Amino acid sequence: MDFYATIFSLLPPIIAIALALITKEVYSSLFIGIFVGGLLFTNFNLVGTLEHIFVDGMVGSALSDAYNVGILVFLVILGIMVILMNRAGGSAAFGRWAATHVKTKVGAQLATIALGVLIFIDDYFNCLTVGSVMRPLTDRHGISRTKLAYLIDATAAPVCIIAPISSWAAAVSGFVDGANGLQLFISAIPYNFYAILTIVMMVTLAVGQFEYGPMRLAEMSEHLNENERKYHASITGADPKEEEAVSPRGTVLHLVLPIIVLIGCCIVGMIYSGGFFTAGEEGYLNFIVAFSNSDASVGLMFGSFVALVFTIVFYLITRVLNFRDCMTSIPEGFKSMVPAILILTFAWTLKAMTDSLGAREYVAGIVDAVAHNNALMSLLPALVFLVGCGLSFATGTSWGTFGILIPIVVDVFNSNLGNELMIIAISACMAGAVCGDHCSPISDTTIMASAGAQCEHIGHVSTQLPYALTVAGVSLACYILAGFIRSWYICLPLGIVLMVATLLIIKTFTAKKAA
Repeated sequence: MDFYATIFSLLPPIIAIALALITKEVYSSLFIGIFVGGLLFTNFNLVGTLEHIFVDGMVGSALSDAYNVGILVFLVILGIMVILMNRAGGSAAFGRWAATHVKTKVGAQLATIALGVLIFIDDYFNCLTVGSVMRPLTDRHGISRTKLAYLIDATAAPVCIIAPISSWAAAVSGFVDGANGLQLFISAIPYNFYAILTIVMMVTLAVGQFEYGPMRLAEMSEHLNENERKYHASITGADPKEEEAVSPRGTVLHLVLPIIVLIGCCIVGMIYSGGFFTAGEEGYLNFIVAFSNSDASVGLMFGSFVALVFTIVFYLITRVLNFRDCMTSIPEGFKSMVPAILILTFAWTLKAMTDSLGAREYVAGIVDAVAHNNALMSLLPALVFLVGCGLSFATGTSWGTFGILIPIVVDVFNSNLGNELMIIAISACMAGAVCGDHCSPISDTTIMASAGAQCEHIGHVSTQLPYALTVAGVSLACYILAGFIRSWYICLPLGIVLMVATLLIIKTFTAKKAA
């Protein structure tokens, strides 16, 4: 039986995701999904299945891809820098400084959101950097690691997808043929309801000081754990969260300066990979064009390596760490990222299985048939949003979803940038892809957010899912409305009001239920 480009092509990720959510164990769930994909591809030939999984998938696709390897290198270097900053006392000093300047739980959450919005260059970079900087502050205010992971995840892809100068803008622009991709991306920003409403939701939850669903239980659990920790510290004089020796000479500068250098070096690395420093036939490229041409994997890898060298030299000169401490931090940083690396490798392998089964072709055929149906044209943005959510959730990749859906939508409208419905549909594609990516346990961004917050991965997924689905429901209503009204001046304000009203209703219902 031929399973290529049929509904069975979506079975492996569905099985993996369902098992992960049911069993709360991600490694075996991902591998079972991978194994099912291999069986379907080889028509249940066991030897062929193993060859397809390890030779074609894990080695031939996931770990031999230059982009993936660059991301793994970046991940390891960030892990090393986190260990260095902790041992140098920078994280502890920042926690003490923040305690005198950010005095409330609301302030800690808003500070995390603000930093996440400011670091809009790349979602991977955002996840790990925001996690490293804000963990001491959120821990001190009793914010659970799963809530921190949500704040990180919700300011990663949703912010990058509405930032014209980002690796995501470059990716989307590259999928548009026959039109100015960057111009189209900018025009679609006001219609990206999921991204904008996600930010509205985070701020509303923080200011309103409430949670719901599994996140509420996680926050209550963290509050109890924090009380136990304080009691333990009061009778022993020790903090059980402090697991390793910390230099007493560390200051806030030993955290802030390496982070600033990291951000600067990664920006330079990305424009370098985009040809900013190389003169072509028409001279040097400007900053925006170079950023659009950048390779995020190469740029982040170069930038993080330079920042790591700077950090080691800086710590040696200021004598907060000796050379031996710096070198022993390297394997420790690698070990701290092993869970994330393993989950990423399995997620990339699972994606290779779905690709080999023709999942893209199957979904593209469905979308193409719907898009050319004139009777459904006004509902096209809502339909594209739903398909984007489903495909991105099943495959764990936003960029792959862009690559499938955007060319179809552009083709339907013959690259006519003047058609407002085309812009809305393109935005719905981007929003749906980010939404599915946000919900999916096999998404690399979701995995990175768990690594950045240093929390259990499935715990992050299960607590984040109700929040993401709430925004998705409001966004769907907005896209139905936008398909008929076709004006963001009306639809966006209505969406924001609807989002806040929905959250206030949930808050009232949750309060009554708890009473």
